[in-house]
Amino acid sequence: MIPMVDLKGQYQALKEEIDHGLLQALEATQFILGPNVRAFEEEAAAYLGCAHAVGCASGTDALHLALIAAGIKEGDEVITTPFTFIATAEAILYVGATPVFVDIDPKTFNIDPNQVEAAVTPKTRAIIPVHLFGQPADMGAIQSIAERNGLKIVEDCAQSFGANIGGRQTGSIGDAGAFSFFPSKNLGCYGDGGLVTTQDAKMAEHMRVLRNHGSWKQYHHSELGFNSRLDELQAVILRAKLKRIDQYNDGRRRVAHRYSKALAEMGLTPPHEDGIGKHVYHQYTLLTDQRDPIMAALREQQIGCAVYYPIPLHQQEVFADACQGLSLPVTENVAARCMSLPIFPELEDEKVDQVLDVIRGAL
Repeated sequence: MIPMVDLKGQYQALKEEIDHGLLQALEATQFILGPNVRAFEEEAAAYLGCAHAVGCASGTDALHLALIAAGIKEGDEVITTPFTFIATAEAILYVGATPVFVDIDPKTFNIDPNQVEAAVTPKTRAIIPVHLFGQPADMGAIQSIAERNGLKIVEDCAQSFGANIGGRQTGSIGDAGAFSFFPSKNLGCYGDGGLVTTQDAKMAEHMRVLRNHGSWKQYHHSELGFNSRLDELQAVILRAKLKRIDQYNDGRRRVAHRYSKALAEMGLTPPHEDGIGKHVYHQYTLLTDQRDPIMAALREQQIGCAVYYPIPLHQQEVFADACQGLSLPVTENVAARCMSLPIFPELEDEKVDQVLDVIRGAL
């Protein structure tokens, strides 16, 4: 059996450090915005090259807080990709704005800057590029569009912790970056957790107020806020893993490159590394016209596989009225042909070869 992701090996390697840290936190009994949350925020900001990092309850909340702090409100339009997890668009709706979906690049699966440019209207206020599967979006082109049109950029970095563009980490380039620490992420905790990054001190302070019931001082509430604080115990786990994130991402790249070499020889289309930035392979997603037989063969051998994402957002029921008649052919083609293979840093070469043998047999 080879699962899509196996968290046990990583925990066993860190067990002594994590268990000790958790016991210390329990002894200290400072559970809400305690010392580990503060330390993690500082350590993450330093790693990411950001002036400020604000812990929150989830990656979805990170997007939501960032949009509010960026001034996005009802009646505004936010351009984003339809080929992403629904949280990207949920956050836009939460602030009363309208998501405007545009097509993706057929190689990287990230938002196509040319389509972004064409979608700008007088109502457009922001762009949310998603660094999908750990592949950095074309931030140079997106920044140029934003600057020409006076738009905010909120980077969706839920799958890209540690990815960089010319040495600059994703999440440090736009007005804000939103990270998820869902357990399966490249940097994952053991529950839900999120982080918002920014270079702007005012935005950071606003997000700190928003995450804590709109409170800047105990029992003083300046606006309607939320209960969205990163948990102290999750911060302990994240601090232990952050020290090793480059090692983990290197492990993912090792697995990915082994897959890619063999799959290309089989005539399949492996993930594209475009040279714009360092891909960290949160998912390993390939394209094939033989998805069903390959996935059936893998499942028969108890090998994990999945489709991220089978239904693009513009075809989801929740957007049926807003997106009626919208055709995004590249996105629809990729959704019909994509599939993802097991990938995690501890996946041994012989297991990778076992996956490849099954695929070879299915073809």
